[in-house]
Amino acid sequence: MEIKNIIFLLVLLAAFGVFAWTARKVLGYLALGKAENRFDRFDKRISNTLAIAFGQTKILRDPIAGPVHAGIFWGFVILLTAVVESIGEGLIHGFSFAFLGPLYNLIALSSDIIALVVLVAVLVALFRRHVAGPDRLRKLDRASQMDATVILCTIALIMLSMFVQNGARIAVGEGAAYASDWRPVSMAFAGMFGADSWLIFEISWWIHILLVLGFLNALPYTKHFHVITSVPNVYFSNKGIRKEGDGALKPLNLEDETAEKFGASDIEDLTWKQLFDSYTCTHCGRCTSVCPANITGKLLSPKKIIVDTRTRLEEKAPLVVAGVTDDAALQKQLLHDYITPQELWACTTCRACVQECPVMIEHVDEIVEMRRYLALTEGEFPEQLQLLYRNLENNFAPWQFSPEDRAAWADGLEIPELSQLGDAGDIDYLFWVGCAGSFDARYKKVSVALAHIMKRAGLRFAILGREEKCNGDPARRTGNEYLAQTLMMENIERLNSYNVKNIVTACPHCFHSIKNEFPQFGGNYRVVHHSELIAALLDRGIIQLEKALNGAITFHDSCYLGRYNDIYEEPRNVLMHVPEAELREMPRSHDKGFCCGAGGGQMFMEETEGKRVNIERTEEALASGAGTIASACPFCMTMMTDGVKEKGKQEEVVVKDIAELVYEAMRK
Repeated sequence: MEIKNIIFLLVLLAAFGVFAWTARKVLGYLALGKAENRFDRFDKRISNTLAIAFGQTKILRDPIAGPVHAGIFWGFVILLTAVVESIGEGLIHGFSFAFLGPLYNLIALSSDIIALVVLVAVLVALFRRHVAGPDRLRKLDRASQMDATVILCTIALIMLSMFVQNGARIAVGEGAAYASDWRPVSMAFAGMFGADSWLIFEISWWIHILLVLGFLNALPYTKHFHVITSVPNVYFSNKGIRKEGDGALKPLNLEDETAEKFGASDIEDLTWKQLFDSYTCTHCGRCTSVCPANITGKLLSPKKIIVDTRTRLEEKAPLVVAGVTDDAALQKQLLHDYITPQELWACTTCRACVQECPVMIEHVDEIVEMRRYLALTEGEFPEQLQLLYRNLENNFAPWQFSPEDRAAWADGLEIPELSQLGDAGDIDYLFWVGCAGSFDARYKKVSVALAHIMKRAGLRFAILGREEKCNGDPARRTGNEYLAQTLMMENIERLNSYNVKNIVTACPHCFHSIKNEFPQFGGNYRVVHHSELIAALLDRGIIQLEKALNGAITFHDSCYLGRYNDIYEEPRNVLMHVPEAELREMPRSHDKGFCCGAGGGQMFMEETEGKRVNIERTEEALASGAGTIASACPFCMTMMTDGVKEKGKQEEVVVKDIAELVYEAMRK
């Protein structure tokens, strides 16, 4: 073995040894988090990994940054063969993959072309970051900019050193064994060197391999650790894994007598996956760029929540692992010292951040966990929520209406209550009216419209009436898990006593809770949203629309219907059946839709910072020029209606539920 090979072997062992030590340290930090099973559904997790991590489907949502990042990522995957070949050459003189025959030619060609693609992508990324990119990139703090710039320049040097080493090798006459005819870029570099370029080859080879090994060991200490962690983080994500859906919150075990607190205040209260999320954050800011709270001037930044989690983890974990018990850092905690309640209470739980994150970080779950700590352990929450909780406890609704009046909206409609029928066996659906559909003066009209549609379709349905209670969503999203579970279990007990199987509701929040979260407590039902039911009735010709409703309609996507339950086309299908109606999409629609501002308990809290979210969304709807803003959610209807009034457009623009539009079109 030559001296070069011996030196390289020692360097290689040192590099991998240091990386192994770092990896072991990080795994030790993750072990401080709560246990959570993320090893089930191997097939689905592999499918997610292939599509999202390797297919780069989420990053490609951005037409500019997507291809740039994908080019760098795919380049690294393909260039692993070149790295392995360089390592082999360092251990064995003259080593190459030439024994692979024709396959090696393809490897050589793809490596050369992809390296050039990566080099161009890096230059574009640097240009976007420092010259003409989005504000979220150019306005990063100095440390983050320097970190990104150094990493990008290192990648560029790795590519250039590979071209120089290959070019020098070809120039000295050893290119045949390395498929030089299949390396067009390297051949171009070879033209710059003479036949005595061995020294250039050796220097460039050492520069290349030392940059690769140095890059590997530097990654865990930068935000670019995601180069290593992103693939496993996507694998461990729960997208499409849980039967209760992606957006369902995990229940707390409130009967655990050993629990000293509920919710999360510091790193050990989070799961190992949530801690792993913090190591995977790319600092790209896509989550914050679509956050309705941040866009309208609130303090909340989903990116900051995750970055702060890593900062706190790396501050506290070394002390805990080392057994240190007396240190000022141990007296601090993630909540309050890094993340303020003001940030947490601004969240609408719309999941736009989760939707946009290219590495599948789950921001909302962590935010709600900290809300749970504030509500259940500290008893600290916005003053407006005190009234909400009191009403839910006493009236089983968010407002001060008597439970006895829940069925008053249906007076004269001859809709039976299950208490009169005794059993749900003879009905097609239980119509879950919801609190807004029962008490809100405006949304009661939607309940009436949906009832008439179902009657026209010949469906047999009933309501719970005074026996129906709030589904628990407002309490659960604001952290009051105890009150939420109480309401859910009381509703489930009532539904099961009537042997209910099928439920229809016009409220996406009720829909999501009953469909995806009631099963956590023994409530298993087939639940459909009224947009799904009406679309099916129209498609099958069971109901026909005859009256034309002239004018343009723009549809506002409900977050809990869309991003939570992937229902985008059904309400649009309903609108497309309305004679002579023109559907105009807003720029932010479908899974890029913008929140109305009411989710996550915001419906019952006052916005005291910045611009109101519903005004931001209303302005976008008004800009479409449509005379009708259609919605499929009581919260959305309220927020959009208030927005239209605030903008003084109530004489020109109306806000209507899709059920109302269908009911109007049914009547001549």
